[in-house]
Amino acid sequence: MEWVLHEAEQPATVSAELVARGLELSPIPMVHLTLENGGLELFAMNRAYRLAGLGVVATRSPMIADLGDRIIAFLLTSQTRLDFDWAFGDTIDCRHYRVTIARSSAAIHDRCTLSFVDRTSQIHTERSMRREMTTDSLTGLLNREGFEDLVEAVEDHAARAVLAIDIDRFGRLNACLGSLVGDEMLITVARRIKGALRVRDTLARVGGGQFAVLMTIDEDPAEALRLADRIQRALIAPFRLTDYEIRVECSIGIAYGRDETGDTAEMIRHAQFAVKRGKATGRTECYQRQEFVIAREQFGMETALRRAIENDRLRLAYQPICDLATGRIVAFEALARWTDEDGREIPPTQFIPVAEESGLIVPLGRWAIDAAARTLAAWDVRAGGHCGVRVAVNLSAIQLQRDAIAPVVESALSRSRLGGDRFTLELTESAIVSDPDRIAQAMHALKDLGTTLAMDDFGTGYSNLAYLQKLPIDVLKIDRSFVTGMLADRDKVSIVRAILSLAQALNMQTTAEGIETGDLAQTLAALGCTYGQGYVFARPLEAAQAFDSIFNRVPILA
Repeated sequence: MEWVLHEAEQPATVSAELVARGLELSPIPMVHLTLENGGLELFAMNRAYRLAGLGVVATRSPMIADLGDRIIAFLLTSQTRLDFDWAFGDTIDCRHYRVTIARSSAAIHDRCTLSFVDRTSQIHTERSMRREMTTDSLTGLLNREGFEDLVEAVEDHAARAVLAIDIDRFGRLNACLGSLVGDEMLITVARRIKGALRVRDTLARVGGGQFAVLMTIDEDPAEALRLADRIQRALIAPFRLTDYEIRVECSIGIAYGRDETGDTAEMIRHAQFAVKRGKATGRTECYQRQEFVIAREQFGMETALRRAIENDRLRLAYQPICDLATGRIVAFEALARWTDEDGREIPPTQFIPVAEESGLIVPLGRWAIDAAARTLAAWDVRAGGHCGVRVAVNLSAIQLQRDAIAPVVESALSRSRLGGDRFTLELTESAIVSDPDRIAQAMHALKDLGTTLAMDDFGTGYSNLAYLQKLPIDVLKIDRSFVTGMLADRDKVSIVRAILSLAQALNMQTTAEGIETGDLAQTLAALGCTYGQGYVFARPLEAAQAFDSIFNRVPILA
């Protein structure tokens, strides 16, 4: 309730007792003030006001001391009402009020009534709920939302850095030892990291096994790297968890506020982006804007590539594989090519990694197998029968792991009415090592279809001779890194000799990649290499050109 006086009434004719009686009708603190000789006087008040401890003597009233200037400024305006929030008291015993200043007319400049609605309980409840929403219940640290609020509230971002910390193997430990052990580890990790921080640094848990630190840079940005080193050293000592002693390592990424030009909350995301690179390099990494731009471009490329696969906008180019003894083309390696909607040729070195990371390599691989089979069948029709060549298609490790590859190849061969002997399927050593049992099963299933199996890039990966002996591999492809410049490098010649001898001992054929001169082709043939592939024969050709080259090829070896 607000108590105001009519304009006709004068303070002299209305007693303080009468005004106070009216104020008592309200359960909230209320006081009637008058402006006299440039100062405020407490004309009347109710009991709730007296009990609130806001001051019953004007000269000693903390309310007037704090709000006096605002009240006088209000009285000098033409406003009839003003509402605002006010906190009264020290931090421990602070009261929060919604204050209303009111008068009956803008013409009255010497008196008003103040009412105080106590919102302390509501404020505390809201703060408590906010604290629960922004605090990690397990560690008591800020959670991601609370940490983002903290970063947003920072004024001098140039002097700040965010460290993202990802605990290695946390998911595996949590799955194997149980969530209670995982929780125990997180609490201990949080305690150790906090011990490595300075007083003014803030630690938060922003995900399952992920933490973040907001730190102040005093002088040198390298302070963030030194802090990262302290955190890693703090985790060196093994953690005793139930019956196990486990060493915990972490990957750390850093983003500096000075590098941020947009939303400062992106510092967290940028630091986590740097963590991803840190996992690959094994060291603390700092965010680099150009890498983030590249990553965004790759997401755009992923979208465009998905549409290209769905709309059959890719094509295959065919690079000849020749018999080194005769120079005759015996096969073609099918290579994916992509021209985007703007007419730009996207190199395979750009879109193949994107396809593998996004999982698009599976539909891309299926398309390549089917397109190669259709092209080979079309060549047979043009030739009036068997055109005399095979087609080699690369199989990605991811495709071998995620797809039922043998049924895919069988279906493509069946639709094109081709025998399995017309296909060579090339696998890398890394594909075999990634999941030996599954890959071996897939290879035997492909072999049952009559296909030829080749190990691509041999010698560049983990060469396990047991795999060569047990798996149904027909051809070893010698990587171009050993072939290019071989004639001027004795070590390369020795390596190539060793691979050729190994293949001969295992009754395998060999294909040398990257042959660019006739002398190199002749030398490889003399050493016993079966097939060759490289620019000396031809660059990758379009399907029509590849078909013409089958019958127009002039042997390069006399």
